[in-house]
Amino acid sequence: MANRDDEYYDRGGRRPSQRDDRYRDDMRASGRGRDSRSRRDYDDYDERPVRRREPDGRGSRYDDPRRGGSSSRPGAPRNGKKNNKALILLISEIAVALLLLVAAYNIFFKMGATKVGRVDLDESEINESISDAAADSEHMKGYTNIALFGVDSRKGQLDKKTRTDSIIICSINNDTGEIRLCSVYRDTWLNLSDDSYDKCNAAYVYGGPEQAIKMLNMNLDMDIKHCYTIGFRGLTDVVDALGGVEIDVPENVVKHLNNYENTMAQELKMEYKPVEKAGLQRLTGLQATAYCRVRYTANGDIDRAARQREVIQACLVEAKKKSPSELEDVASKILKESYTTLKSDAIFKLIKNVPKYEIVDQAGFPSEGMINPNARVGKKSVVAPVDLESNVKWLHGFLFNDTEYAVSEDVKKYSQKISTDTGAGK
Repeated sequence: MANRDDEYYDRGGRRPSQRDDRYRDDMRASGRGRDSRSRRDYDDYDERPVRRREPDGRGSRYDDPRRGGSSSRPGAPRNGKKNNKALILLISEIAVALLLLVAAYNIFFKMGATKVGRVDLDESEINESISDAAADSEHMKGYTNIALFGVDSRKGQLDKKTRTDSIIICSINNDTGEIRLCSVYRDTWLNLSDDSYDKCNAAYVYGGPEQAIKMLNMNLDMDIKHCYTIGFRGLTDVVDALGGVEIDVPENVVKHLNNYENTMAQELKMEYKPVEKAGLQRLTGLQATAYCRVRYTANGDIDRAARQREVIQACLVEAKKKSPSELEDVASKILKESYTTLKSDAIFKLIKNVPKYEIVDQAGFPSEGMINPNARVGKKSVVAPVDLESNVKWLHGFLFNDTEYAVSEDVKKYSQKISTDTGAGK
């Protein structure tokens, strides 16, 4: 598949100066332009460029580079509010889903789990991707690790070869119920599990969830065997099922929120209802989703991540107000729009422990202080771990409190290759 990730102008071949006023306004507002060598990515609804069609009928794909995150956990690199720079909408659905699993339990019995999309992976392939270092880790044995994928799909195409807009490791402590989330920035340069190197979100494109899981296991010394996937519309429907969420919308976000919502409404064939003023107000699902996606403010992805966390908390607040029957309706939205490798018995096991689940920390990979968010490989702008070996050690400390983790020989090999490709550490 050809890569077209590094076109700094739109797909019509126009420079920013040739675009219409609406495009130029947003470029000025965000401080982006030709000199910054920045580009619009494929999730920017408000100024989606002309797209060429692939032979199979899918539109062209395009990405944006991600910056690093940091952990608020003691002993890990810290940077205050800058934690979790690239959390995007998938976490919102997952956070709500964890809260609503008890209601989902009833739905499973009523519907026979028919509304849950299922995919079976090749267990031997997955097991082969788990290094001996990960398999032998005593710290990891007390955890359940699930890969959460948010895909660039507006039509429920969750199991096909589409880009992952979000890649998140959800690590559950089986004894305490504590959950730690770590997003893997989609532009991170990694081994795609077949000894080819590219932005990590390409793994799902080439090999679906199986290759994406293998990519995470091989590069990060993880033991992930299951995944949960959801598309763009998921958050919109969940928030609407909750009756909306209360959000204090800043003045500098209103214009961009409405731009995103307007284009999303056309894509999803939903009603466009603009936010008319700043301040505390109840947002619809479409508005809340647009709010999560705005990144054209002073701190870019840092601000966007903060807005996403704000919506997560707002969803939890609303969910706690609902009756069991109302929660079942919300849970049914999640089940209809998700795709997972988890079987019923595994889901029931998660359900049983719902009362003790708590998201206690969140971070991004590569970590703050060990990342080059503006690295280049040829003409591609990528996120480079500095270096992969150090980041994997940090990751195991963050997720499993294993501060003495010794990475596998394979990770050391990948680390050297990535450093050579990206010039990381020079």
